[in-house]
Amino acid sequence: MISRRNIRVKVMQLLYIIETAEAGAKLPKPVQVLKKQLDLSNELFVYLLYYITEVARYAETSAFNRAARNLPSNDDLNVNTKIAGNSLLWEIIESDTFKEALEEFKPQHTISKDLVKKTFDALAASDIYQLYTASDARDKGKEKEIIKFIFTNLMLPNEAFIEHIEEVFHNWDDDADMMEQLVLNYIQKPAGVNLLEMVGTEKWQFAQSLLETTIDKKQVAADLIKPKLKNWDAERIALLDMILMRMGVCELLFFETIPTKVTINEYIDLAKDYSTAQSGQFVNGILDNIHKELTESGKIQKVNFNASNNKKK
Repeated sequence: MISRRNIRVKVMQLLYIIETAEAGAKLPKPVQVLKKQLDLSNELFVYLLYYITEVARYAETSAFNRAARNLPSNDDLNVNTKIAGNSLLWEIIESDTFKEALEEFKPQHTISKDLVKKTFDALAASDIYQLYTASDARDKGKEKEIIKFIFTNLMLPNEAFIEHIEEVFHNWDDDADMMEQLVLNYIQKPAGVNLLEMVGTEKWQFAQSLLETTIDKKQVAADLIKPKLKNWDAERIALLDMILMRMGVCELLFFETIPTKVTINEYIDLAKDYSTAQSGQFVNGILDNIHKELTESGKIQKVNFNASNNKKK
């Protein structure tokens, strides 16, 4: 479920924490920290899905509360609860893996019921909801669209929701982009997703190896990077750029199943997204030069790939 790009980001973030720690600070073993961070990401992912389902299911609670008023109006007695029977909603909540994830992470203990109500009220007042409830049809596209709308339009831009999620999950700032991608992918295709295994065995091995190799081979990478800096002062280069280049060099040298082009492109993109405006071009130039040097000296050894393998990297 989680991509190698997501893993690279998590490793980059952890390496940054290690590099910026105070001198003499006693830090836990990096691999243990990485495992804990990925577990927290898994918990956050499940929480977001649970919150979405609770907003959709609140339609029935709202209908009950309105009908129970002392003098209910005709509208109060005829509240449309179509979304509570949303086909995607029930595909999620009836899946064994979702039930197991709720038992494991217990998001029901930390969810804000008041915030769920406010989110549903905003949903009920929206034009897209009026259009959705106006039809009795269960069009799969429309079922997905309304669930996606809850997440992208009523949760992510909502300051109150973000304040709540930041209070419950301290990893939200680091994981926000990844969570948006994962949730949208899940909404599009929830079947077959194991919510208790966000990182499979193969991806975890890659994460662990990338972290440990980048730490263990720090000097090896630095010896290749520094001669390429020429007029650049190594001490003034953005720390994230140095970390990304070290990671990239380690992938080029020690990860024989990842094509060099994939590695270079990945770290260019990460530099663009997470470092300075000029970082993408800078990292591109350095890694490309190192790649040429290593290729000419015969130090890069990669296994053969077919097209399907390349798509997975």
